[in-house]
Amino acid sequence: MASGLSSRALFLSINNSNNNYHQHHCSQTFCFSFEESRRRRVSRSRSFSSLPLSLSTSNRVSSPSSRPVLCQSSSTDLDVAVQAGQDRLLKVPVSRIRNFCIIAHIDHGKSTLADKLLQITGTVLKREMKEQFLDNMDLERERGITIKLQAARMRYVFKGEPYCLNLIDTPGHVDFSYEVSRSLAACEGALLVVDASQGVEAQTLANVYLALENNLEIIPVLNKIDLPGAEPDRVVREIEEVVGLDCSNAIRCSAKEGIGITEILDAIAERIPPPKDTAERPLRALIFDSYYDPYRGVIVYFRVIDGTIKKGDRIYFMASGKDYFADEVGVLSPNQLQVEELFAGEVGYLSASIRSVADARVGDTITHYSRKAGKSLPGYEEATPMVFCGLFPVDADQFPELRDALEKLQLNDAALKFEPETSSAMGFGFRCGFLGLLHMEIVQERLEREYNLSLITTAPSVVYRVTCVNGDTVECSNPSILPEPGKRRLIEEPFVKIEMLTPKDYIGPLMELAQDRRGEFKEMKYITENRASLTYELPLAEMVGDFFDQLKSRSKGYASMEYTFVGYKESELLKLDIQINGDSVEPLATIVHRDKAYAVGRALTQKLKELIPRQMFKVPIQACIGSKVIASESLSAIRKDVLSKCYGGDISRKKKLLKKQAEGKKRMKAIGKVDVPQEAFMAVLKLEKEL
Repeated sequence: MASGLSSRALFLSINNSNNNYHQHHCSQTFCFSFEESRRRRVSRSRSFSSLPLSLSTSNRVSSPSSRPVLCQSSSTDLDVAVQAGQDRLLKVPVSRIRNFCIIAHIDHGKSTLADKLLQITGTVLKREMKEQFLDNMDLERERGITIKLQAARMRYVFKGEPYCLNLIDTPGHVDFSYEVSRSLAACEGALLVVDASQGVEAQTLANVYLALENNLEIIPVLNKIDLPGAEPDRVVREIEEVVGLDCSNAIRCSAKEGIGITEILDAIAERIPPPKDTAERPLRALIFDSYYDPYRGVIVYFRVIDGTIKKGDRIYFMASGKDYFADEVGVLSPNQLQVEELFAGEVGYLSASIRSVADARVGDTITHYSRKAGKSLPGYEEATPMVFCGLFPVDADQFPELRDALEKLQLNDAALKFEPETSSAMGFGFRCGFLGLLHMEIVQERLEREYNLSLITTAPSVVYRVTCVNGDTVECSNPSILPEPGKRRLIEEPFVKIEMLTPKDYIGPLMELAQDRRGEFKEMKYITENRASLTYELPLAEMVGDFFDQLKSRSKGYASMEYTFVGYKESELLKLDIQINGDSVEPLATIVHRDKAYAVGRALTQKLKELIPRQMFKVPIQACIGSKVIASESLSAIRKDVLSKCYGGDISRKKKLLKKQAEGKKRMKAIGKVDVPQEAFMAVLKLEKEL
């Protein structure tokens, strides 16, 4: 036993003295660590069986060929995998590091596969395991989507050699496409997961094209092959025809049943290329995510591209121009584990008492303050809100709480923008900007759940670009700040390119939907015998309402869509004002296309007539473009029967009473004010979202 302790001491001394390791040192370190972990298991099992421990067996150093290989054939091999997983902090050569991500359409089994990889490699113990392990938010679990990016470091033994596998779990929705692109830039390979029963979907294609742009090695994986409706052969042909990938070595698996997981891990180790060994160069690390911790400040997730970073280094963020001292450096496995140093090719996190997420934005480059890199890593962009809406508290007393809640959310979400706004109808609130509709829904849901706020949400709008007569350009997200007609020369609105994948039976209804929303037809092609792809360009303003709901409704849930921003185009846009009793009601004003102005104006006036209570005088409700009334309704006055006492007599007596009443109504109308109830605003806002 003394000999065993001396070997352990020797291993620890070697491991501690070789933090600044090179490739040949790494293999030596692993040789000791793996043998030591194997020896501890042998020692433990023999002591349990009350057998004397043989010193010669305890001290034996195995050859590489005698090291166990991970597979799923027996519980002994799984024990080896778990032990290897628990040794995942130990260093391996750069040639045996694999950085990869999983890309898939929603509900194709991405999170389930990630769970199974963590479990098989021993990264997460069985007693700690739960479904959607990497999805931390309740909202993610309920909707079955990934909102916040996560990373996990796994250790896997392939052909007797230890490999370090860094999984970066990315969100798949188009609203977060910039974050996905930065995550893909931190990887060398990707698992393309496709449901064997549903086949290729729109989101699958969008993410594959992003991966191909980053020159990633793509491994096709057919998931859910255990389902009765699975058609793996058809899906293989789809992937080959639509994406153009060679699927002759596609892996067929079932993440839920644990089928084919070992084959996936083997393919990651064998087919994904290792990162380049550039530890000697000046530090360059790519930030692919960050979040705010109330006790430690901003925690930054990054991939080291060049150089090394260690605890205590003074680091510099090249895009924001801020510098900090790295108080803590570590790896994500998937919980945070501290290490002394990270080298080129590794994925980890750092804490440096950063107070704002804006100082460490996604896509920024980290370098050393004293030895700055020559140029930053490409691809950095500022997050630009695309969809805007107003958020108002139902109870006016909750305005300070809403402001505090938005400020706290902004600490975690640099893409969220907000500014104070005042409405005559709804009081004080905020005009908020979001990356897209899903981003908007998530923020609203979190405000209501996490901060117990009751909110009124206005109809979502987009940013219009107005060119004035004097040459100035104004960006307008609110109808109230649109310049007067005489001062503007043209209005441009954002357009998106939308691709819809649908079974051939629903091509007609979807084409009708796109054309009703001012869509411009671009292309239609059959990707397989029974599935077609429709491509349109249409205004973003037409899509922020119920377009997705209509798409699902008209295709009975079978169609999927993906969209990308293509730029601004000039359109015939007008400001539609609503006047009640001659007074313009600013919160109800909208920016609409000329062709739709009458339909929207007619719908709004009819709805308001139903909702506004009758007054003592006649109330006209008008939809106007400038001074021209295009739709009108009127509320008749509540009228007292002044003729009830006239049971007879001359007609002139009755006319006199009616004339006196009319003069009173006229005077009342001139000085009277109509209060639009909150319910009416809510109903009209709902109607605007539908229109």
